[in-house]
Amino acid sequence: MDTTKQLKEEIKIKEKDFKFVQLDEKIYDEKFEGEAIGFFKDAMLRFKKNRAAIVSGWIIAFIVFMAIFGPMMNEYTYREQHLEWAFLPPRVPGLEKLGIFDGTKEIRVRKENIEEKYGDALIKVVEEYNVKHQGRDVAMAVIKVDAYKLNEAEDVYFWLGTDSIGRDQWTRLWRGSRVSLFIGVMAVIINMFIGVVYGSVSGYYGGWIDMVLQRITEVLGGIPSLVLIMLFIMYMGAGIIPFILAMVLTGWIGMSRMIRAQFYKYKGQEYVLASRTMGAKDRSLIFRHILPNAIGPIITQATLAVPGFIFTESMLSYLGLGLGAPEPSIGVLLAEGQKVLLNHPHLTLFPAMVISILMLAFNLFGNGLRDAFDPTLRGQE
Repeated sequence: MDTTKQLKEEIKIKEKDFKFVQLDEKIYDEKFEGEAIGFFKDAMLRFKKNRAAIVSGWIIAFIVFMAIFGPMMNEYTYREQHLEWAFLPPRVPGLEKLGIFDGTKEIRVRKENIEEKYGDALIKVVEEYNVKHQGRDVAMAVIKVDAYKLNEAEDVYFWLGTDSIGRDQWTRLWRGSRVSLFIGVMAVIINMFIGVVYGSVSGYYGGWIDMVLQRITEVLGGIPSLVLIMLFIMYMGAGIIPFILAMVLTGWIGMSRMIRAQFYKYKGQEYVLASRTMGAKDRSLIFRHILPNAIGPIITQATLAVPGFIFTESMLSYLGLGLGAPEPSIGVLLAEGQKVLLNHPHLTLFPAMVISILMLAFNLFGNGLRDAFDPTLRGQE
């Protein structure tokens, strides 16, 4: 007690010890540095830092551009046949002088037939060897020939070669890419529409409505999707529209479940309750107040779904359930090329490269969008 009393006597504050600061000045709140960043702008800032996703986006844009305009870049159509020019290897003006895409190929022949059958088209003999045939040795050789000169097509250029009936592979490849992309994108759009509406109704109303709708999805989801798609195509026939409809049968289930989860998350928020109190209708609450919060996941899931549908179409085409001739797709081209893979690898190589690059690019692009729209990363740069 004595110590406290002593401190009070020592600390004596007088009025003259105080001084007014900024008595004649107006005091303002400190200004915020920079501008406010919204959700989508913040997501785009994070997305731009993902170099793999940016490069993948440019690759997708290039393939889409080539799918639209590639078939118009030469004089041949995708169904035009030249039987006399079957199985020609790739030949590109300018590159042929560098020894690549020069229209040459190696073939195995009897040595005695080289001069008679190949004449001026012969470039060089790569290898000579003997094989046993009916008890005697037969002289064989591996020769490199100019396939275009051999088929009397010296002035013709097929940039990616020709198929078994002389159709231009460049035109068919990009036409097929266009068809595969169209099937994949249209299937995603239709599935997204069905899934968003179905999931919104299920998640918003809940109760017995949600229970009935979810039991329906469980029944459909329990059927193997590949079997269902194959049966549908076998019944409807091969074609672009049947392919799209087949992929819509169960493809919307994943989207609907994601939307349902988003509605359960946001429908109890204060701003939704306030809008309902003010008299907002269910349609307005669903599509104006709750659904916009799921835009990020919708975009991400839709982007990642496109390569899945393209792969499904290619797989079915490879199994012989592809589009009807002469319409090509990447799967149809792969199915045709694998029959002559050892002798004419260019028919398989280029479609395989396109679908591989397309699948990888879409997945990297979708992963970049998923990370960009992740709400737990908001504000991080």
